[in-house]
Amino acid sequence: MKYIASAIEQLLGAIALVLFSPLLAAIGIAILVLSRRTPLVLHRRLGRGGRPFWMLKFRTMWGGPNASRSRALLEKLPEGPVPEIKGADPRVTSRFAVFCRKYSIDELPQLWHVATGRMSLVGPRPVTAAEWTKHYGDSAAEVLRLKPGLSGLWQTRGRNRLTYRQRRRLDLFLARHYCLLLYLRILGATVPRVVAGRDAW
Repeated sequence: MKYIASAIEQLLGAIALVLFSPLLAAIGIAILVLSRRTPLVLHRRLGRGGRPFWMLKFRTMWGGPNASRSRALLEKLPEGPVPEIKGADPRVTSRFAVFCRKYSIDELPQLWHVATGRMSLVGPRPVTAAEWTKHYGDSAAEVLRLKPGLSGLWQTRGRNRLTYRQRRRLDLFLARHYCLLLYLRILGATVPRVVAGRDAW
């Protein structure tokens, strides 16, 4: 049954990837023109069982009027999501990039990982090995039993405004209570949250 569900989800990911392909192409071209760099970037994250993989995202950080300030800030910030930053992330110097991040458009390339079985539509968000060690500690192994997801509990319960402690608690709840009903509830809550751009920057 588990393998059937996984196959269905991969099929849904592939269908979504095809349906969104015109949008993905348009976003990629826009980023290429604005940044003059490759539109896609790879982030090394941990997947199911703690296995590392390269996660695809659209590039949203590149040089601009505030590039020097952004570089200075990056040296002081931890890798990955930074809940302490309120409003638009000062590391992002393009309004178009801010738009992409606010409405999670930069995450769409991860549909490829869903289609290939590396990620799920719903699961704990994949973070870096350093973040797992620092913020999850002994709980990491329990959360990493699940495939990482495009969306999860903390993406529908506060997103960027949540602290790492709150994210850890929600990921643990998801890992301990994962079932079809919770999966569908999170999936259903994701769409209005993303369309509204709430709690994202």
